Amino acid sequence: MALIEDIRLLSQVPLFRDMTEDQLRLVAFGAERRQVEPGKQLFREKSPAESAFIVARGHFELRVTGRDGEQRVEAVVGPGTLLSELALVTMVERKFTAVAVEDGEAMKISRSLFHRLLEEYPQVGRVVEARIKDNIAGLAKAAAAMEHRFR
Repeated sequence: MALIEDIRLLSQVPLFRDMTEDQLRLVAFGAERRQVEPGKQLFREKSPAESAFIVARGHFELRVTGRDGEQRVEAVVGPGTLLSELALVTMVERKFTAVAVEDGEAMKISRSLFHRLLEEYPQVGRVVEARIKDNIAGLAKAAAAMEHRFR
């Protein structure tokens, strides 16, 4: 994928949407591309997540393992989807296994690359902090709604 295409892809992802072209170029230049054949895993559930991925081409099933040990498909995602976003800021484990439905490609963004972005452009940290707070507020609201529903 050409650098210009990578910058365009990054600009469509909510986390990166408001960043400048120079900021996006830094991420795009430092990111790795991964080709994934149909049926192959991009990453595995419960493995350490030291990077996030953006789906660049194709579709991926997000599978979780149930208590019975069987995997079930939670979602199917396509281009522009950011996977394992929290891995950019802290050590977490993968919450699902991502499996290519068709020939796919993903852009891998390491935590160290993201930290470099934050060091070179401190204002990006404020945007990320605001988005994380919004995500947490959304999760809390959804959890409260679920709790209310099951009473």
